[in-house]
Amino acid sequence: MKNPDTPLAERMRPRTLDEYCGQRHLMAEGAPLRSLIEAGRIPSCILYGPPGVGKTTLVRLMAKSTGRSLLEINAVTAKVAELRDLVSEAKNIKAMGGGVSALAFVDELYHFNSSQQNALLPSVERGDLILIGTTTENPRYEINKTLLSRMVVFDLKPLSAEEILPLLRRAVSDRERGIGDLEVSASDEVLTALADSCGGDVRQALTRLEASASFVAATGGSVLTEEAVLRTVGSANIRFDRKGDDHYSMISAMIKSVRGSDPDAALYWLARLLAGGEDIRFICRRILILAAEDIGLADPSALPIAAAAAYAADMTGLPEARIILAEAVVYLASAPKSNSAYLAVDKALAEIEKGELQPVPHHLKPDGSGYLYPHDDPRHWLPQKYMEEQRRYYTPGVLGYERQIGERLRRFWRRFSEGA
Repeated sequence: MKNPDTPLAERMRPRTLDEYCGQRHLMAEGAPLRSLIEAGRIPSCILYGPPGVGKTTLVRLMAKSTGRSLLEINAVTAKVAELRDLVSEAKNIKAMGGGVSALAFVDELYHFNSSQQNALLPSVERGDLILIGTTTENPRYEINKTLLSRMVVFDLKPLSAEEILPLLRRAVSDRERGIGDLEVSASDEVLTALADSCGGDVRQALTRLEASASFVAATGGSVLTEEAVLRTVGSANIRFDRKGDDHYSMISAMIKSVRGSDPDAALYWLARLLAGGEDIRFICRRILILAAEDIGLADPSALPIAAAAAYAADMTGLPEARIILAEAVVYLASAPKSNSAYLAVDKALAEIEKGELQPVPHHLKPDGSGYLYPHDDPRHWLPQKYMEEQRRYYTPGVLGYERQIGERLRRFWRRFSEGA
């Protein structure tokens, strides 16, 4: 008999590999992880992915499908003594079970400090246990390199609405584990909308379904509608981690969309950052860098516009700052592009780092002699040496205002002539 106080997401956990939804790159027939599980040869591994994508469920299916003992510990609350007890129990299970190692499941493994992680090394190396760690933080940065080198990392992804929909259908009709006893029906359109609103988080989708269906049943209704879902659980769940991969992935997508002159994509990623609660100043800093690095001298007004937008956004704050940032992003994405100044200064720095340290020509020093004052000439330019050995770092682009810069320099300097 089911316990109604047990959350629907817990009750609906898949009981077999075939019931597991999502992660087809790992769990479809013939996919790597499923093949390893079916062969009973599970490696020590880390399941890395955002909340609600099936990490814990997968660990439990690994144990059930292979018949191995499962020892569980949470790295957030575990003490050193508990860790020692887990290692000791794993050794006993292996000794008593004919050499078959238990699965040691450490939830949120990255919360273990370096010494705790290192304490697991001997047991992993000897095969006293098969370590399965789950983490929402990138293990390539958060897990000790020594431990990571002994484990395989499997990346789990947010689920699509199409992958979540069958589970929601099953939950609506299932009287044993689902909410079938509520006698509330739901169309595929409503369930699809609910699946779309959960940000790829299966747990969130089931939690929203249970809350909204319970509301309908409690008020005497029998049909779940989008309006009922909205009244019960509100707007969509926006997946965003300001300190994790989302932070870097979305700002990278915005930058590359601006660089690629796609204002619509740039606006979308800006909106995702804003909706996720990203720090406005962080976005402003990236916009300032973009203006100099990617638009540059093709449109010299881009940097002042970005600077003005950064100041205005900081002064006004949200929600009004969204309009200011949107204007700047659209302008930068639509502007002609040039990275000539960026390439030029890096080229000069590279030579300096190699030891190319030229002395300042005598006539350019404060106490030097022989300097020619350019403004004494009607052209406001005179041929004169400004380096002991001439180098060319800057190559003018051909778009926007930079075309005029190139033409002006070609009139003055032979090193900027065509083909030089």
